[in-house]
Amino acid sequence: MKPIAPGTVIFHRHRGYGVITAVNLMTGWISARFGNEMRTLDLNLSTDEVQHADGEAILFRRTPPDPMPHARLMAMVRKLHQAGYQRLYFYSWPKPSGLHWRWHLFTGPRNWMERPWREGWYGSGAEYNCNPVMGWGDTPGETAEELASTLAQFDPTGMAQALGRDEDHAAWFDLVCEALLPDYTFSLGWDKQDGRIPDALPVIPVRRGVPEYAGPPLPWPPGWAKLWGSAHLASTTATLLPRPQKNPADDRSDTVR
Repeated sequence: MKPIAPGTVIFHRHRGYGVITAVNLMTGWISARFGNEMRTLDLNLSTDEVQHADGEAILFRRTPPDPMPHARLMAMVRKLHQAGYQRLYFYSWPKPSGLHWRWHLFTGPRNWMERPWREGWYGSGAEYNCNPVMGWGDTPGETAEELASTLAQFDPTGMAQALGRDEDHAAWFDLVCEALLPDYTFSLGWDKQDGRIPDALPVIPVRRGVPEYAGPPLPWPPGWAKLWGSAHLASTTATLLPRPQKNPADDRSDTVR
C-alpha cells in the first residue's frame, strides 16, 4: 500500500479529487482540501482495507477526535477534587491568534495571575491536535482516573502540593463541570479590547459540530471579581506560556516567566 502522507491525492465520491494536508495516525483522521475550497475536510480512515504488513488490521477511532484536551482535563480535575486534591486549579485561555486554546494546571495558593509553572502542566490545543496526549507518559483516550494516576506518577511532588481543601472553588468547579461536560469548556481569558469583562463565564465547544452553548449562565470562579480592577486583567495577551531555557549547568531545560 502506498504510504498515506501529506500531498497524497485522494478521491471523495461527493467532492471529487483532493489532496491530503495533514495525517494523524494516532487518531485515524486525515485532513484534505478539495478543489478551490479554502477549508479542509476531516476524513476517517477506513478500517476495512488498512492493515499492517503481517495482515493485522489497523484500528482507528470512529468518532472525530477532540481538537483540544480541555474537557478531559476538567473531568480529571473534578475527580481529583473529589479525592481531596482541591488545591488543584485549571486555567484556560485563547492564544492571541484565536485559533487554539491553551490550558494550565497549577497547585498551591489559588492565585490566578501569578500561577506557578511546572514542566508538563501546561499546553495548547495546537499541540494536542497533532498528538492527543498531555505529555505525562499518558496514552490517547485515557479516562479521567487513568490521567490522574499518570500525572501523579509523572510529578508526585506537584501532585502533593494539590492536596488540601478549597471547598468554595471545588463547589464552583463541580457546578461548571456539571453544566459543560463533555462537550464544552470555559475560558478565563477574553480580549479586553472587546469591552468590559463578560457577566457570565465564556463557554466554548471542544469539538466541531457542537451547537452553541444554551445552558444557564455560569459564574466566574470565587475571588475572580477582586481581579477586575487589577492591572493583570485576563486577556488574550496577558498570560503567556513560559519559554524553555537551556541550563548549561546540568544540560536540562527549565522554564521562565
